[in-house]
Amino acid sequence: MKTVLVTGANGFVGYYLVQHFLRRSYRVVASGRSKEHSFPYHPHFNYYQFDFTDPLQVQQVLKEVQPDVVVHSGAMSKPDDCEMNKELALLTNVTGTANLLAEAKKCNSHFIFLSTDFVFSGERGMYSEEEQRSPVNYYGQTKVLAEDAVMQYPFQWSIVRTVLVYGRSANGKLNFVEHIAAALRRSETLRIFHDQIRTLTYVEDLTSGIVDIAERKAEGIYHLSGKDAMTVYEAACKVAQFIGLNDSQIQPICEGDLNAPAQRPKLTGFTITKAQKDLGYDPVSFETGLQKTFQSNVLS
Repeated sequence: MKTVLVTGANGFVGYYLVQHFLRRSYRVVASGRSKEHSFPYHPHFNYYQFDFTDPLQVQQVLKEVQPDVVVHSGAMSKPDDCEMNKELALLTNVTGTANLLAEAKKCNSHFIFLSTDFVFSGERGMYSEEEQRSPVNYYGQTKVLAEDAVMQYPFQWSIVRTVLVYGRSANGKLNFVEHIAAALRRSETLRIFHDQIRTLTYVEDLTSGIVDIAERKAEGIYHLSGKDAMTVYEAACKVAQFIGLNDSQIQPICEGDLNAPAQRPKLTGFTITKAQKDLGYDPVSFETGLQKTFQSNVLS
C-alpha cells in the first residue's frame, strides 16, 4: 500500500484530497497546523500536526512517514493577505515548499504541487501549460518561485494549476459559490467583478485529477480546471438562479471600483487538452457542479 502525505489537509481542497486518496486504497497521512481535524476514523488514515515552514518539523515527519507521494496543497492563498504580509507569504509559499522538497528528496517521493492561475498576467486568458508566467500580484509571484523550486526537484514532480475551486464545503469553510448563496439568502447586496473571466473548477474534478496524476505517475505541469469560461459576475448570477433567488441583488463592478491591496488578473481560465489526453480528465459543467454542490452529499 502506497503512502501519501497531504499538506493543508484541513483546507477545502485538502479535505477532498484525503477522501479521494483513501478511496483509491492509499495510506493517507494528513497534516495541518491545527491540533484538531474533522476527518472521520479510517484504518489507513493518520493526522500529523506540523508547520512546514519549520525545516526541523518537516524533517522529523517525513523521516517517520516515508511517503511515496507528497501532495503539497498547503499555502497562504488569499491575495490581499499576501500583498499586506509579504514576508509571511514568502515564508509560507516558497520557503515551506523548499523545506518539503528537501526532505521528499530523501524519500524519492513523487512531489505534487498545487498552484494557481494567478501565475499568469491575465491579459488574454485560456492559458496552456507552456505559456509564460507573469503574475500581477505577490501571491502569484510566490507561486512562481515555488514552481521554480519544484521544477528543480531531481525525482518525479508534478505541478497542478487550478482556477477558483468551488463545491460543497466539508469542514465549515465556505467557498465562492457557497458565500454567494449564503449572502443572497440573507438578502445582502453583492458587488461582483464582471471584468474577470475564469474557468471555475469543481473540487471533486480537481482532487480526482490529482489522484490520477499520482496513480499514473504523470510528470510535468497540468492545468486542471472547469471547461466553461465565464465572468465571476456571470457565475454568481448562475448561483442565484440555481437556488431560486433574484440576481438583482448582485451588482456588476470592475476591479477599479474597489481599492483592494492585490491586483487580480482579468482574464485567466485554462485549456485542459493535456489533462484530457494524458489523464482522461473530464470536468463537469458549471451547472452540474452547482447541482452537486447544493443537492448532493459531500463526496457522493
